[in-house]
Amino acid sequence: YTGKYWNSKETGTYYSLASGQPLFLSDAKFDSGCGWPSFFEPIDKDAIIYRSDDAHGMKRIEILDSKSGSHLGHVFNDGPPPTGLRYCLNSDAMVFVPLGEDPKNYGIGVD
Repeated sequence: YTGKYWNSKETGTYYSLASGQPLFLSDAKFDSGCGWPSFFEPIDKDAIIYRSDDAHGMKRIEILDSKSGSHLGHVFNDGPPPTGLRYCLNSDAMVFVPLGEDPKNYGIGVD
């Protein structure tokens, strides 16, 4: 597997690299076995835009950052309880900020 966050177990928040908005808490992260950072729910449902993606002969749902419109990954209906969803994220679309750290130290909220 590849990607910066696929195997991360650290406690904190995953932010959008493009917009800086918080997307997922580490408490919602789980090992899906797919090699991508996977979460069962976003922090705020309004942080995500859902769009049909029929590329490569597959039917899936693309997820986008609601503030920037940037691609984050895809969501599938084979996740764990309580939602049954698996949000598979591209590590390059996120910035992780450990619990108790200032997001500004990671470029979040800095113009």
